[in-house]
Amino acid sequence: MPEPTLPTAIIVIPIVLAMLMVCLVMIKPSILKDGGGQIIGFCALFLLPISVGLMGGIIQSDHATTTEYCLSCHIMDDWGKSLHVDDNEFVPAYHFQNYLVSQDRSCYTCHSDQVWYGGITAKIRGLKHVYVQYIGDTPEPKDIKLYEPYNNRECLQCHQGARSYEESRHHRKEADMLTRINTNVLSCMESKCHDIQHNIEELDDYEPDEFWQETTN
Repeated sequence: MPEPTLPTAIIVIPIVLAMLMVCLVMIKPSILKDGGGQIIGFCALFLLPISVGLMGGIIQSDHATTTEYCLSCHIMDDWGKSLHVDDNEFVPAYHFQNYLVSQDRSCYTCHSDQVWYGGITAKIRGLKHVYVQYIGDTPEPKDIKLYEPYNNRECLQCHQGARSYEESRHHRKEADMLTRINTNVLSCMESKCHDIQHNIEELDDYEPDEFWQETTN
């Protein structure tokens, strides 16, 4: 059996303490008559449960940024599959397979706005996805689109300043081309440059042996 992780222990320990305190109050309610007993009762009924709820929320919020979580819905299977296409023209697959983004958080890295409120907006979009998945009308995978055009800002969080990006002849075909890319005037994704992303409708064209599998030592 695997050892409990630290986040699990952080939640379980306060729950156990709260249960013990509640049992103590139920068995011996008279302890609530003095100051020390009232503190125990307050901790058992209010402080510890609230703390557990907050810690659980923080841990779950962090888990929601993982690739595993993003791909846990059946409708996202094709997007997960597209990360393994053995074709360098697929931008997400190339980044994923070459560790240009963290494989554990690849979806979140590229699909959260790289501004101070980016994590908040990503969570709000995630809640919308949960609502649609379980309550709303779930669209066909081919009909799922981004809410708005992809912003170059998300690409530049890693590429801007890199020599391979700044000195690339493809980015300097015109005098002001690099400036237009950096200011999101010229899209990385929609200017016939890096225009092959997940392209899930093309996955059936690939044979099983044309999908990359990470080797383990």
